[in-house]
Amino acid sequence: MKRIVILISGRGSNMEALHQRCTEQGWPAQVVAVIANRPQAGGLAWAAERGIAATCVDHRAYPQREAFDAALAAAIDAHAPDLVVLAGFMRVLGADFVRRYEGRLLNIHPSLLPAFPGLHTHRRALEAGCKAVGATVHFVTPELDHGPIVMQSVVPVLPGDDEQKLAARVLATEHVIYPLAVRWFVEGKLRVENGLVIQADGASQVLM
Repeated sequence: MKRIVILISGRGSNMEALHQRCTEQGWPAQVVAVIANRPQAGGLAWAAERGIAATCVDHRAYPQREAFDAALAAAIDAHAPDLVVLAGFMRVLGADFVRRYEGRLLNIHPSLLPAFPGLHTHRRALEAGCKAVGATVHFVTPELDHGPIVMQSVVPVLPGDDEQKLAARVLATEHVIYPLAVRWFVEGKLRVENGLVIQADGASQVLM
């Protein structure tokens, strides 16, 4: 049984989707802990109500990023995870932290990486005149919003779209592709070859 720790900063809608699919589909895995960097993160209460260990490592208590990373790593390691999932975790993690969990640290980003890493992805996509946007599940590397791509969703940009409308449609696809990518991981169906992620069953790694 694989042990999953999820990191959040807010309400944790991707966390909820992951936990729901894991439970309903009977993955060989369990969400053993949810850790937030903000005490007001709504996802902490949601997790606690379901008997999941819920912890806050408040980044404001650590003036230096390295100290925060160390405290966060200690909190994670207390649960001996096989996989660490970033689900709306809004802190940049240092290279040493990322290397500590190399190959077992996943993130989702609301763009078709490598396009539009960082913040304000939907605004930037609209300003650039993109005709399609999406989301990307990837293994985390020290370079921000990069790393081997596990799966992507593609969402058309519609007339009249603004940031909020576009973000909502992209988020709906995140709730599909992130659980699927995590399931592939815990079932041992992902491998990385020459920087590319291969799905062992040959399943499509694109949601259109």
